[in-house]
Amino acid sequence: MFRFNLCVLLFATLATLSAAQEQTPAYVGSAECRDCHTKAAEAWEGSHHAKAWTAPTAENIVADFNDTEFRHDGTLTRFRVEDGRHYITVTEKDGVTTDYPVHSVAGIEPLQQYLLETEPGRIQSFDVVWDTIKQEWFHLYPDQDLPPDDGLHWTGPYKNWNARCAECHATGFEKNYSPVTRSYSSVPVEIGVGCEACHGPGSAHIAWATGKSLEEPLTGLSEYRLTIDYDAGTETVLQQCASCHSRREAHFDGNPVPGIPFNDAYALALLRPGAYHADGQILDEVYVYGSFLQSKMYQQGVSCSNCHEVHSAELKAEGNGVCTQCHSPAGNPSFTTLDSKNYDDPSHHYHEAGTEGAQCKSCHMIERVYMGVDGRRDHSFRIPRPDISLETDSPNACTDCHSDQSSAWAAAAIEEWYPDSENRGLHYGQVLAAGRANAVAARVPLTDLAGDTTQPGIARATALWLLEQSGDATLGAELSSMLTDTDPLVRAAAASAHGLFPPAERAAALEPALDDPRRMVRIAAGKTLLDVPRSALTPSASERLGAALREWQAGLLNRADFPETHIILAGTALTMRNFEGAERAFREVVLMDPQREEAWVMLVRIADAMRGPQAAAQVLDEALQAVPGSDTLNSMRSESLLPPQ
Repeated sequence: MFRFNLCVLLFATLATLSAAQEQTPAYVGSAECRDCHTKAAEAWEGSHHAKAWTAPTAENIVADFNDTEFRHDGTLTRFRVEDGRHYITVTEKDGVTTDYPVHSVAGIEPLQQYLLETEPGRIQSFDVVWDTIKQEWFHLYPDQDLPPDDGLHWTGPYKNWNARCAECHATGFEKNYSPVTRSYSSVPVEIGVGCEACHGPGSAHIAWATGKSLEEPLTGLSEYRLTIDYDAGTETVLQQCASCHSRREAHFDGNPVPGIPFNDAYALALLRPGAYHADGQILDEVYVYGSFLQSKMYQQGVSCSNCHEVHSAELKAEGNGVCTQCHSPAGNPSFTTLDSKNYDDPSHHYHEAGTEGAQCKSCHMIERVYMGVDGRRDHSFRIPRPDISLETDSPNACTDCHSDQSSAWAAAAIEEWYPDSENRGLHYGQVLAAGRANAVAARVPLTDLAGDTTQPGIARATALWLLEQSGDATLGAELSSMLTDTDPLVRAAAASAHGLFPPAERAAALEPALDDPRRMVRIAAGKTLLDVPRSALTPSASERLGAALREWQAGLLNRADFPETHIILAGTALTMRNFEGAERAFREVVLMDPQREEAWVMLVRIADAMRGPQAAAQVLDEALQAVPGSDTLNSMRSESLLPPQ
């Protein structure tokens, strides 16, 4: 029987990582780069990357710690400086007061957040933060009631810096979470996003620059002895930026070595409800990459460095200048498909020159505010389609500004401005919206979208995901053909969708996917074959399935501090009829996050199945203490198997 043994996996994973580390150079720190790369270092030093995580010095802390106070929802927070150290004293709603020295600092603007060490090695991101524009304290979640025992409280798992944030605010970060002791011994090479976060560990490069030979030659390095070769093309640049600027699930512990393909290190989040609107526009915080993959700019070979300075991370020009590098009468010889015309003109945007409506970003990059004050723009660079809003209930740039008008009004205006526009055809967002509403009824357009190689891969993969959710097992050869698609997102989604098929058919179709060059696809295939009898596989396929499952298990181990991981472990154990394993995993979930209602429900059901109604009733009592307002748990009292206590 398939079981999860975290300790065994821990040692196997550490051995694998140690072997990998032996094949890479050592990190040296950004200070070693300055002498040779002076201009780059100067541009980087003041950047948001350099200030992503800093020490709690008076120079770095910009907030008012002059014996100030902040009150919110029954909680009192005091800020002070004592003997040169910054302190935050928190009196929680339950009356408990704790004094914390500031451990470190996150960010520089438009807000700055402070990190507190709640127990040795465990760093939490505090919810009361400093608005650098208004120069005042504010709470990140002012509308939420978050007592100390809530999983969403600042001391809970979702605000844990080690797990949720540090890898993208550090260089050479190793999380080092122990699922046995439930503790961290995290180690960054450097706090802040330093040179080696993007260029890779630098010891071999320094040896090359100084004319030294390596004691033990390393393979796979660029001509400059770095792990990543930016001369390899725009996709290399984009994937390295995406390693942090994306919503994704990580397979490794901490930072993968720069140069590892994105789809080996991560599984990118698709255009799912809760994260994206039905047409693929931003909804929740998705960190740019998933949006950019939808854009025509990406399809034409544009990368982050075409618009952003690589070391300062600032835009390359002010206002519309960054767009008119290409979108102008002069055009850009690197992108010859563009029409050479004046886009920065009322004849194109139909707004008064110099106004907000005349800014390219206003129409092509809608903005949403996250973390209270931090505006992020949608990088899908889409043409405004208020006509689609009428069908998908998604936003559009027109009514974002003209909030007193309707999408119908905006659609009529655009039709008047552009009566002969070629941009009014079927948009993939319409198909995805229909799939969200009824994937079975939308089976044909979803299948067509999934197979249309002219459409963005992330949209095609999302169509496959929707088909998988439909439970429609009548999909045929068109699905299997997508296992060889050029886009790994599509291949992984196709592998997962094969879970609709009977085991024997699934085994035959997915055997080649176990050899896919991308880890994300191999894992998707392995998960889909998890419940297929080994007798249905060839010996070779069985061996490769084992390898794919070990990759998946290693990734789960690296996320053992996530309640979501233990939900997955529990579900897999249930699939394998391992009820004891499922119960242990669900217990880990509610230990981390007592408000996870779905975990409590399953614990009650498992207790009833394994030990009878009395045991189930005891678990239900526990559950209702943690989630007293749960309609589902309260309704279980009326079930015959759980008599009132």
